[in-house]
Amino acid sequence: MLRFSTAGESHGEALVALLSGLPAGVPVDSAFLARELWRRQQGYGRGGRMRIETDTAHILSGVRHGKTIGSPVAMTIANRDWKNWEEILPVEEGDSSKHKAVASPRPGHADLPGSLKYNFKDARYILERASARESSARVAAGALAKLLLRCFGIEVLSHVVRVGAVELERGYQWEELVSSTARETILLNCIDQDVEARMKGEVDRALRTGDTVGGVFEVVAHGVPPGFGSHVNWDERLDGLLAQSVMSLQAVKAVEIGRGVTAAESMGSNVHDSIAYAGETPDAATRFTRATNNAGGMEGGISNGEDVTVRGYLKPISTLRRPLASVSFETREPVKAAYERSDVCVVPAAGVAAESMVALTLARLLLEKFGGDSVPESRRNFDGYLQQIRSF
Repeated sequence: MLRFSTAGESHGEALVALLSGLPAGVPVDSAFLARELWRRQQGYGRGGRMRIETDTAHILSGVRHGKTIGSPVAMTIANRDWKNWEEILPVEEGDSSKHKAVASPRPGHADLPGSLKYNFKDARYILERASARESSARVAAGALAKLLLRCFGIEVLSHVVRVGAVELERGYQWEELVSSTARETILLNCIDQDVEARMKGEVDRALRTGDTVGGVFEVVAHGVPPGFGSHVNWDERLDGLLAQSVMSLQAVKAVEIGRGVTAAESMGSNVHDSIAYAGETPDAATRFTRATNNAGGMEGGISNGEDVTVRGYLKPISTLRRPLASVSFETREPVKAAYERSDVCVVPAAGVAAESMVALTLARLLLEKFGGDSVPESRRNFDGYLQQIRSF
């Protein structure tokens, strides 16, 4: 079974990603891994931390001679900012006078509930782990999941469909996502550059007023055949698994599958995707086709052969340069919330992290369905299944 976990804090020495269950023989492209981490750091509205860090995954185990060997893959991502925090957050007891307490919790962050849960009198240790800096370790693990999926013709990408009040209101083709992702400069990762310019205006407005702005990203998995997930048990449904994986990301407050939000206010005749039989279509996973993809590539908790689409709704970042009202941990008196160096908009970066979560979920389901201790073994099982559904 494919499993992953992360460790590390925002200002600690390093982040750690551990991924076990990958079959032997997955080609590990170091340049691809580096670019995935780079993509997570991009986007207009990012803060000063991204000018400090240059994320690089250092692989410790599980990969030899450019391919996975079946054992767990362990990776570290160094925090370059650690040198500025080594005496503030030492592993040993250290000098308590150098500790930087977070004395007033930030509304919308994990500061207060985490401090209450763990009985801390300041929120420093909570915010260190709750920070979205952790998502860089997810992206490293997700990059390996993507490389596995590539062996089976499955690709996962994302794009931004809304920032603040500005929304992309047209459809798109898969090729547009590929082209947008390949840009050497990532502004807000919207496929339409005119819309993207208006999105930039929303970020500029938040920046001028000391505020933050959220938005919506969409993750698209292309090439997923019918049959991932199941209708038979609640915890095996593909839509439920994907919703949980994307919702687990920092600042995501809602998840939409396909056209789920607008479908709730529409008639069934305008929502459900009509089915046709195309006959001989050698490049398709199935001979059955759909005129639309309002279901987001899933019906009854099972992938149906169309692109799998998942949207994440990202709240504005909780740390404001113009802080909201809070309460002092020490005196219980009204004060302004603490301020930590932060971003204004992170929607593109959240989309990249969500790609990783979707890829990890799909990779796990692929291995559960087709098994195999090596990529060739899994591929034989996969090809046999494709032959079965193409001849249905």
